[in-house]
Amino acid sequence: MSGLNDLLQAIDTAARQGEETILATVVKVEGSAYRRPGARMLIPIHGRTVGTVSGGCLEQDLAKKAWWLTDSSEPVVRRYSTGATEDEDDEQSALTFGLGCNGTVFVMLERLRAKSPAPAIDLLRRVRDSQQPAAMATVIASSRDASARVGDRLLSNTEGSLRNLQLNSAMRRGLHKTLMQKKSSIRLYSNARGEVEVFFEYIAPPPRLVIIGAGHDAQPLVRMAKLLDWHVSVIDSRSHFARAERFPQADAVILASLDNPFDLAPLIDGAAVAVMTHSYRQDRHWLGLALQAAPAYIGQLGPKERTERLLAQIGTSTSALHYPMGLDLGGDTPQSVALAILAEMTAVMNQRQGGMLRHRGKPIHHADLVVSEKLEMTATV
Repeated sequence: MSGLNDLLQAIDTAARQGEETILATVVKVEGSAYRRPGARMLIPIHGRTVGTVSGGCLEQDLAKKAWWLTDSSEPVVRRYSTGATEDEDDEQSALTFGLGCNGTVFVMLERLRAKSPAPAIDLLRRVRDSQQPAAMATVIASSRDASARVGDRLLSNTEGSLRNLQLNSAMRRGLHKTLMQKKSSIRLYSNARGEVEVFFEYIAPPPRLVIIGAGHDAQPLVRMAKLLDWHVSVIDSRSHFARAERFPQADAVILASLDNPFDLAPLIDGAAVAVMTHSYRQDRHWLGLALQAAPAYIGQLGPKERTERLLAQIGTSTSALHYPMGLDLGGDTPQSVALAILAEMTAVMNQRQGGMLRHRGKPIHHADLVVSEKLEMTATV
């Protein structure tokens, strides 16, 4: 979901100006690829594209050809192979996407009209605003007689149906599984009449970061997290620190007195939390509250011995707390500290160790889940 805010803002701007745009979405990846299914790019009729669907090798071709590829106004899926060509030294090999990445990327192109409903965009906006996940099922390939078209779509928690009742029911079940498993997948539905390939996308809300402590070193952490499109809140009990003008990019800046009850749990449950007030009294107060909640990550800034004194006075011992907070990257500037903190948070929330990729024995990305299901897709309404 990185870049979602910029994408939605660009779509809204085009709609206000009455301009059509084209949404490019990675719907399937075979082998190695820079971006995974769900990556999106907006192609305006004028101006620059917004977002990326690759490491920069596919965007130019898509922007150049998307308008005539969708001239019929119907969604289409474009296939790109990034396998090496026979002559890897040939300068033209890059133009034909012989990049040596050994992957195949499938990109769906669909037109967005200024005054027409766009349920998929509405769903993305709802996930962002509500901080609640959703799922979307999109037909990305279909046999001629399979009673489904490329671009047909069902969304979780919304009305709508496909003409084929059996396929409709199967895709509704797939949406439920996608939400339960919190994982995108490709599902193949087939019978004697043909096959339908569906991309089930799990759409997670932007990660949430709660920074407890509004000192100077919190400022670069806010900026870096917003570059990743995270939702960021800053809390402090000191009025001269907890000011919105000091954190213009933060989604919320909260002034909370230590002397008044403050329910921290709703804000930090499921979020990444960094306790970094540089005040022993404040750290003890906020860390004690945070350890009673259920954050996805919680870290304490400062020396190990100091944090262990805090834990002893709080009266708890926990392996869930990361201290000293951050990866061992070196550097002592506020920016390098922020980088180390955000890197560790990202690794923990992605269930990774945060080591060097050169030492990783497994593929960088998990293989996409592919599920096949036989259906009696005969009834059409």
